[in-house]
Amino acid sequence: MALNKWIAGVALAAVVGMGGFIYLNAGTSPAPASTFVLLDGSQKTTADLRGKVTLVNFWATSCTTCVAEMPEIVATYNKYQPKGFETVAVAMSYDPPSYVVNFAQSRQLPFKVAIDNTGMVAKQWGDVQLTPSTFIVNKRGEIVKRYVGAPDFAELHQLIEKLLAEA
Repeated sequence: MALNKWIAGVALAAVVGMGGFIYLNAGTSPAPASTFVLLDGSQKTTADLRGKVTLVNFWATSCTTCVAEMPEIVATYNKYQPKGFETVAVAMSYDPPSYVVNFAQSRQLPFKVAIDNTGMVAKQWGDVQLTPSTFIVNKRGEIVKRYVGAPDFAELHQLIEKLLAEA
């Protein structure tokens, strides 16, 4: 009986240790090499964004949470952009391009808006299917946080400030 408890204890310690390892290393996964096709036809890559703290938001015009959070994303961009913060809003492949263009123009989105026509960018970022999905990438090009659903913007702002302060 004592041996079984010891084995169970060792197994539990191994699981907890592995969970801690995965959790601690979650902040060091590199952002995937991706090319964002922007509304004006130009392209940005994840390599172009190195040196900046970047918010990558997968969204759709048909997603009510996405539409509701967009003013907060705009406010976040406006607050931190002068300090080296970037935002790329990636419209999902099923979103009609004309809807995306109309949304971006009518709401005067101040940041980069991309259309993922083929769904390849969503696939590269972990096969994103739920919107909104938001990734925070540090200056070294590492994903440090992922939100599914609207983020807690007070928490997000604290994270952005911490990341902007890093060398």
